[in-house]
Amino acid sequence: MALCNGDSKMMNKVFGGTVHKKSVREDGVFNISVDNTCSLFRGLQKEEIVLLTHGDSVDKVADGFKVVARSGNIVAGIANESKKLYGAQFHPEVGLTENGKVILKNFLYDIAGCTGTYTVQNRELECIREIKERVGTSKVLVLLSGGVDSTVCTALLNRALNQDQVIAVHIDNGFMRKRESQSVEEALKKLGIQVKVINAAHSFYNGTTTLPISDEDRTPRKRISKTLNMTTSPEEKRKIIGDTFVKIASEVIGEMNLKPEEVFLAQGTLRPDLIESASLVASGKAELIKTHHNDTELIRKLREEGRVIEPLKDFHKDEVRILGRELGLPEELVSRHPFPGPGLAIRVICAEEPYICKDFPETNNILKIVADFSASVKKPHTLLQRVKACTTEEDQEKLMQITSLHSLNAFLLPIKTVGVQGDCRSYSYVCGISSKDEPDWESLIFLARLIPRMCHNVNRVVYIFGPPVKEPPTDVTPTFLTTGVLSTLRQADFEAHNILRESGYAGKISQMPVILTPLHFDRDPLQKQPSCQRSVVIRTFITSDFMTGIPATPGNEIPVEVVLKMVTEIKKIPGISRIMYDLTSKPPGTTEWE
Repeated sequence: MALCNGDSKMMNKVFGGTVHKKSVREDGVFNISVDNTCSLFRGLQKEEIVLLTHGDSVDKVADGFKVVARSGNIVAGIANESKKLYGAQFHPEVGLTENGKVILKNFLYDIAGCTGTYTVQNRELECIREIKERVGTSKVLVLLSGGVDSTVCTALLNRALNQDQVIAVHIDNGFMRKRESQSVEEALKKLGIQVKVINAAHSFYNGTTTLPISDEDRTPRKRISKTLNMTTSPEEKRKIIGDTFVKIASEVIGEMNLKPEEVFLAQGTLRPDLIESASLVASGKAELIKTHHNDTELIRKLREEGRVIEPLKDFHKDEVRILGRELGLPEELVSRHPFPGPGLAIRVICAEEPYICKDFPETNNILKIVADFSASVKKPHTLLQRVKACTTEEDQEKLMQITSLHSLNAFLLPIKTVGVQGDCRSYSYVCGISSKDEPDWESLIFLARLIPRMCHNVNRVVYIFGPPVKEPPTDVTPTFLTTGVLSTLRQADFEAHNILRESGYAGKISQMPVILTPLHFDRDPLQKQPSCQRSVVIRTFITSDFMTGIPATPGNEIPVEVVLKMVTEIKKIPGISRIMYDLTSKPPGTTEWE
């Protein structure tokens, strides 16, 4: 009895079937047809919306199995009912698969015969038991960001241990939001949590880490990274920040005259953090998407020594919130938008030079064809055939309709962001779309889903507010984590979140990163004006599981006037060139840009 979740190919191959690579990737939300007489899909419609992430597919179905789900001509599910074996080539476990819970319930209760007696209360007691057993009479240093994960972690520690055993520390790393550390301290004091606040901005700005050197003779060697305020690498940024947190924590332990080997480090690490960091705690097979600050090499070393307590490591964000309510935490804290440990540091796209590879011109030509499809079909071109080969007839009809009604242009921006495509990390281009008309958001969301499917070197699509972009930027404004750059982003973030809060829509949006990019638009190329301004991105994100999600569509999940007010207020900040709106689902774009 088995459910091969998200990878029916493996099950098919084991039982004698074959698999082949397709020319078209399926990354994103699709309609599939299902056989609802199959036990796995009982109670579902014949058409279901699911998340697909793969580039190969079942070719020959194994003996004894039948096809029970299809995405067009591609096999999306197989079953051997007599052996109770089921393979789903999509992800029923994520929120983007609309009836995924029904599928899992069918398998667990009706097919596998499980019962739903394991509850959040059971898990709370299990966490408390584990903390008591691990810690004994030792002390625990918990790093509190003020977010729901670290606060729930601290509440669990306080429930399991004596108060004098728990040392709660909030480290201001210099990348907090406007007045964030102050509000964190006040909120935690209201909960009865005494927290020590440490201003460590200087230590973080000048922090370094050790990085492996690739060597021909494969001898393991290390090098010291650049300081944080001089690096442009997202991975290096995250590792430096994670390691600096540990160093500051060690200094706190020393100042309190405690022996490091007798003090545990507690973190509010969640399962998605470990999965995306490819931690062995979560999986031996996971692909590194991004190193989370709470899963760096230094943290892993402490974990191996048995010095790290992570009571939430098997939880997802929605489960942590339920647990927080069970522990009596106030709703305003439990429902608070997540804010990453590295803070604004990973919301500044740092760059010294533009990201332009040899595929840049060809991809731009493909995007030009897509944005002007109704005119392009009248002028046969080899790249037009490629666009047609990667799209269905229905896609092409929709493209014709959109491009007949709206004057759009689409092009690559010379920067790269982190994404997840085919369950693997991607570090790829951003596509910008601008328009002569008022934006038609439903059409833009359609294009944002279509473009990464056709151009695998694009993992993010943004709409650029303002007049049509005549000359897309091909260079960047040199950008690092300096105080001036951070101050600009801090103000943009403050304005955007103030407007969202005042609108009453903060509860409808799961998270809203505001990102600063090194892009200066609207310069006359003939005058050769230097790139000296930067542009801001608003990234609204709606999710139930924080593993997958969708952008909020203006006019649906968020009022258009709220978004436009954000644009107006952010544009007033000195040094801002343009405002963009992230249209990308996860996958192919991660929640954060780095």
